[in-house]
Order: sequence, then C-alpha cells, then structure tokens
Amino acid sequence: MLQRIAAAVAPVDDAHLVEIGPGRGALTEHLRQLCPQFVAIELDSQLASGIRNRFPEVQLIEADVRDVDLGQWGPVVVCGNLPYYLTSPIVDQVLALGNLLRKAVFLVQQEVAWRLVARPASRDYGFLSVRTQVAAEVEILFRVGRAAFRPPPKVDSALVRLKPRQQPLVDDLPSFLAFASACFRQKRKTLRNNLLARFQDRVLATGKAHLRAEQLSLEELIGLWRSLAPQAELPATQ
Repeated sequence: MLQRIAAAVAPVDDAHLVEIGPGRGALTEHLRQLCPQFVAIELDSQLASGIRNRFPEVQLIEADVRDVDLGQWGPVVVCGNLPYYLTSPIVDQVLALGNLLRKAVFLVQQEVAWRLVARPASRDYGFLSVRTQVAAEVEILFRVGRAAFRPPPKVDSALVRLKPRQQPLVDDLPSFLAFASACFRQKRKTLRNNLLARFQDRVLATGKAHLRAEQLSLEELIGLWRSLAPQAELPATQ
C-alpha cells in the first residue's frame, strides 16, 4: 500500500516534494527515493526527532503546517495523511499556491474523499466540493481499508489527487468563493433565503431562487455568481 501511494505521488520532476505529517516515517522511506529536494513537516517534537535521526538527508521543519509558507520552495508536490479536522484548511492552503502547486496527493477519511469529488444533488455535495473543484481536478485513486493501519482506526480512508486546473474557471476566485459560501451558508435553505438579504429582488429574477445550492452544478453556480456578484459587496471567506 505504501508503494502504491508513493507511485501516485511520482513523478516529481523539478519540484520540491513536501510531506505533511510524516509520523514515524513509514511513507517517508518510499518517498525520499523519488526526489532529492524533499521536505518533511512534522508538529510532534518526538516524531520529528525520529525523522531527523532516521533520515538525516531530509529537510525537516518542526512546525504546524498551517504556519508554514509552502510556496517558499517554488514549485511543489504536496502529500500526506491528513487528520479529519485539518483536511479542509490544508486543502485551502495547498490550493492557494496556485501555479506553484504541481499536484497534491492526500490520504483522507473516506467520507471526506466523497465530499471532495461529490456532484450536485448528492448527499456529500457542498461548499468543500465547490471550493476544491473550482481550483483543481479531483480524483479518488483508491480506497485504503482500516486494516492497513496500526492500530486500525474506526473508519476507512481513500487516496485523493488534486491537480490544479490549467485554465482558471473564474477570474476572481476570492469573490466567487465568498459567493458560494453564502449560497451554502444554510445548506437546507433555498438560494432565496440565503441570498435575498444581500441581492434583493435580483436573485428572484434569476429563476433559481427556489433551488438549494446543492442542486446547482459548479458551472451553474459560476453563472449565477457572474449575474449577481459584480454589484455586490461580499465578505472574504473564512
């Protein structure tokens, strides 16, 4: 399984390879052979010490990845086994790299993987789906059962790959994300309820006011944003 994950990360080409949370180095052992420009980011001081002793050739940064400028090395390939509560902020951080990101390969809880690739009208489709898919092509590569871990967790995982889009779908990503966030603010409510206070009657004129955001495709959300947002003052996304 570790070999399969490493193979999904390769090739790295001229980019730095950044592993988030190497832990005891099980995957690091396979990854370090892929790229001489290898950076590992580990928060736990004891685990970091183990990585430092075991792989002295690896550049180790002992820090919370959210406090690290991932763009400092230029083009990067980012990988790691992400804890549930950090998946969304790390995906945001990585996608914010823009053209510096070659690709990202993450092991995440299976339910998060479903949300990343979800399509409209599905139970898992939401703001995380839209936020990820507007910036990247997302694919589930394979499932990793809980028995592959020691000790085994209570949930299954999946390996996902994010490849930045070559041509951006929107010309003002922060504005679109703020708009999409407003659309999904109360997921079970209609667009009318979520947007009327800000866009007044213009949202009614779109013919989509009776729908919920989860019923609109990414392309439809972009179209709605283009028809409404240029005249609106939207807050930055959190």
